[in-house]
Formats: sequence, structure tokens, C-alpha cells
Amino acid sequence: MYKKAVIAAIVLIGLLIAGFTPFYTNHNDTAQNKPSQRVRKIQEEVLKQVISFRDYINDTFFADVKNEKIDTQKLRHDFLQSRLLFKKFEWAATYFASELTERLNGPPVQEIENADLLDSTLARAIDPMGLQVIEQLIYPEYDTADKKELVSDVEHLITNTNYLVAYFSDHDLADWRILDAAKLEIFRIIALGITGYDNGLSLNSMEESAASLQSLRDMLTYYVHKNDTTFLLQDLDSAIEYLQQHQDFDSFDRMEFITRYANKISSRIAQIQRALDGYEIKYNRMLKQDVNTLFDTDAFNVDAFTPGPEFHITAAKVELGEKLFYDASLAGTGTRSCASCHQPDKAFTDGLTKNTDIHDSSKLIERNVPTLINAALQSNYFYDMRALTLEDQANDVINNKMEMGGSMDAVIKYVGADKTYKALFAKAFPGKKENDINADEVKNALASYVRSLVKLNSRFDEYMQGDKQSLSNDEVKGFNLFMGKAKCATCHFIPLFNGITPPKYVMSETEVLGVPVSFTDSTLDADMGYYDVIGVDSYKYAFKVPTIRNSDKTAPYMHNGAYKTLEQVMEFYDKGGGAGLGINLSNQTLPTEPLHLTEAEKEDIIAFIKSLESR
Repeated sequence: MYKKAVIAAIVLIGLLIAGFTPFYTNHNDTAQNKPSQRVRKIQEEVLKQVISFRDYINDTFFADVKNEKIDTQKLRHDFLQSRLLFKKFEWAATYFASELTERLNGPPVQEIENADLLDSTLARAIDPMGLQVIEQLIYPEYDTADKKELVSDVEHLITNTNYLVAYFSDHDLADWRILDAAKLEIFRIIALGITGYDNGLSLNSMEESAASLQSLRDMLTYYVHKNDTTFLLQDLDSAIEYLQQHQDFDSFDRMEFITRYANKISSRIAQIQRALDGYEIKYNRMLKQDVNTLFDTDAFNVDAFTPGPEFHITAAKVELGEKLFYDASLAGTGTRSCASCHQPDKAFTDGLTKNTDIHDSSKLIERNVPTLINAALQSNYFYDMRALTLEDQANDVINNKMEMGGSMDAVIKYVGADKTYKALFAKAFPGKKENDINADEVKNALASYVRSLVKLNSRFDEYMQGDKQSLSNDEVKGFNLFMGKAKCATCHFIPLFNGITPPKYVMSETEVLGVPVSFTDSTLDADMGYYDVIGVDSYKYAFKVPTIRNSDKTAPYMHNGAYKTLEQVMEFYDKGGGAGLGINLSNQTLPTEPLHLTEAEKEDIIAFIKSLESR
């Protein structure tokens, strides 16, 4: 039953990426058989924008790429113009046809197909394509040896855009989905657009974000009436003007932009959404549909990655899970509980480089113990991404010979013989026979307790919710560096600061950093990470991107505990990761160029990171 539930959840997650799968529906009206005139006009405009992008690529960019002698400056101009044209319909394409849009502007790394299936042998690598791949061919320098590849990539861009033209020619939109897409685009700009996430070399982030907002403004005029008091269009005009007047990537004040403009815009779109009548589908996605901003107190759904509705969190499950979490009898030796390694006063870590083998204290377990705070707000678990759900993670740890050395059968026998546990299980899972405790229930109770550890209540969160006294000037400077010059936010996405990609928050990213054995030993750590799970060469030494919330309490850092202080971590990134240490990794995904941060800038970034501690 559990495996079927996991497979069903995987199918749901896969479809959610495309933005189509409902969790439940709410019919306030009959289903929209025919789009309104307003919707038809918006759809026609989106289609025109996609066609305009395709025609520019075909008639101008591709023509220049095919020239016998390429003018590098003209090539870059064509590329930047192409990206601006793409940004005009990004809001619609990424929402309604995300898989197609990945082919136009997906990350420049191999993607893994079937990576989440239970049979990992089915995983295969798909080569990247689109604008971000093309960017790497013409920045920082164009090499004539890459011409054949460049021609091929631009041809793919044209072909895939034709598929998008066909999609918007044949699929009807709907008011509620248009507004949902618009709000998600604001979140995309906040979390990705202004950070250089998808233009890490050209860094034309502010002009591109302005183009996205201008397109949204044109579309949203259909939803704003003369007597409307939301001032949405004025806010959009002000945000666009701010982006146009402050285009320098390093000095751009992202905190000012988000708190003064973007949060207001998304809140006003949400206001229009709530006033909209008619048919609406509610998605079971992690970022709740009805949020005003990314920083709302209850913006994220802790049940988004459960295997199914019957696994959702309840107070009774949390009560049971907490008792199990602190019970050393779950271990094979009866000497170690979950809390032995995940200690609350250390943000549910243990403060060690690596903990010891439960059977032999002279041996160390494979990896550093990660925090459990906000662990529910990310897909896939463990540094190597091998567990699909928190239930899988709990099962893995209990059965791991070095970590707890137990077995689920022994746990079931133990709790089934205890009157207190039997009563707690009956309360947590009502409608079952009192003595019929099973493994799914044990795992779900432990996972529910971990889901209860979601805490997005730091001083940073308070600042983003309007309390301007919550952060110091140095911490605000650190945030702007984190989001800009230091490029931290291109992997640790706000507001969760982990690797699950906004704004849909469905897929967790891995990165190849080139982590050394230790701070004093610059030899590459031998742990292959995600590669050992999926067997794809480009993911050798790849590890899940963890949250940096509560980092001040979770030292040492990295999957192997290589660095004992945040200062050491900053030094590693400032030098360009493993490449800066002389480690030659052809598949390093972290940019290899030094960041050239000053000591004061490093201190500000660390000060900001410390502001992310949960209350």
C-alpha cells in the first residue's frame, strides 16, 4: 500500500511541475466551457509574444549565428534581445507549459528523467538546451570552435518555440489560472529574476525583470477597473521604473525592491484573485495558492510531499511521533534515539563532524547530521536525495546498520506490547484495531513530528512582514550581497533558503561544489553523493542543497562536516569552490570564478545568515 501511495505521489509531483494537476476542486460555478472575451484577448497576446520571439530568433539571431564571420557584439545584442522577448511571455509559458518552457530557458545542466522512480536504473540524463546553454557559449568570450554547437542550440530553440506556439494556439486559458500565473511570476522575479539565476553571465537581471513586469502590467489591465482601489497598475509602474533606474547588478537594492514594490504587487494580485467569481482548482502544492506574499506567516504547506492525504499531519500523529523520536528503544541496541543525533538545542543537529557507528564508536557514519528544522519544506531527503518522503527517511535511519541498527519489525513488536503506545496509535490512527500497528503508521508518526518542526519565524521573516526594526543595516547589506554579488541565492532560494526551486517549489536541486576532505586537506572528498543513487556521470560528487536557516547552530558544515565555521564556508565559496582549491572537477556546477568579496562583505553576509535563526 505504501509503495502505491509513493508512486501516486510521484505522479502527482511530476504533473504538478506542468501546473495542471488538482488536489481538489471547488465549483462555485459551472466549468468554463468557453473562455471569456478577456481571456481570449490575453491568450491572443501571449501567442503573439511567443511568435514574435520565434520570428526574432529565426530571422535575426539565427541569421547572425550562421554568418561565416560572427560579430560577437551583434551576437550578444541578439541574445539579450531574445531574452527580453522571452521574458514577456515567461509568466504564461512557465505556468501553462512548463516542460516546453524548460527547453527554452532551462538550467544549463543535465536533467534527470525518472530520477524519482523506485527503480533508479531507469534514470537517464537529458542534455540541457535553451537560452542559458546559449549564454555559456557567448559569455564571457565567444569561441569560434563552438559555432557548430551554437547553431544547433539555436535551431533547437526555434523548434521548441514552435511547440509552444502550437500549445497556445490550441489550449484555452482561464481567469483564475491567469491570475495565479501572474502572482507566481512576481515570486519568480523575487526569488530568481533579480538574483542572476538564469542569466548568470550576462547579468541583465533588472532589465529582464522590468520586461516581465511590463508584460504583466499590460495583461492585468484587463482585471483592474476604473473604480478599483488596489492601485495595482501604479505599483507596477513604480516597480518597473525602479528596475530601469537601478540596473547595476552588484549595487541593486533587492531588499528595497521586494519590500517596497514586489510584496505590494503580489498582495494586490491576490486581492483580485479573491474577488474573482467562478470555477477554480486548488493545487496540492507547497506554496499555498491563497498567499499574499512569499513571506506570509503560513505560506507553505507541510503536507505537500506526503505520500497521500491519509499521511497528512495531525496533532495526534505529532504527539505519537515525538514520543517515538525520543525513544532509544527504537534502535537495535536500545542506546540511541532520533534525538541523540538531532538535538533541539543544536537546531536538531549534533554538533559533530560525523557521528559514530552505533555498534563501534571508533567508526564514523558516512555523513554529517543535517538539521530537521524545515526538513518538510523540500523534496527528497538525505544529502544524496535517496529518500522520496520523510516516511522513507525514517525507515532508512531505523534500519541503517550504522545509525540506529534496528528494524521496523522489532519496533512494531516493541510499541505493540506497550499500553501507552497502543493508546497513542489508536488516537493517531482512528478506526483501526487496537493491536493492528503497522510500519506505515510508525513511519508516518515520525515523519509527522518532523513536519511539525517547520519554523519560518526568524528576524528576517519579521522584517519581510513589515517590522523594519528586526534587521540591522549590516544584516540588510548582507541580504543584498547574498541575493546579488555573492550569488548565494541562486542555489539557496528565498524564502526557504534551501534548494527547492521557486516559485512552484516542487523539485530540489543538487550542486557539485568540489568539497574537500577538510579545511586543512584540500583533497576532493571521495563521497560520490547523488551519483551513487542514479548513476549519471554529470552528478558525480553532487549533493542536495540544504537550508542555511539556523546555520549559526548547525556547524560543522557540508555533507562531510569539512568546515567548522561560517567564515571557512565563505572563504570556500569566495575562492570558487573546489576549483579555487585546485580541485579539477569538469562537472562543478558552482561558478569557478572567485567572487572577490571584501572582508567587510563576508562579515555582512554572515551577519545576515545569523538573522535566519528560528525563534
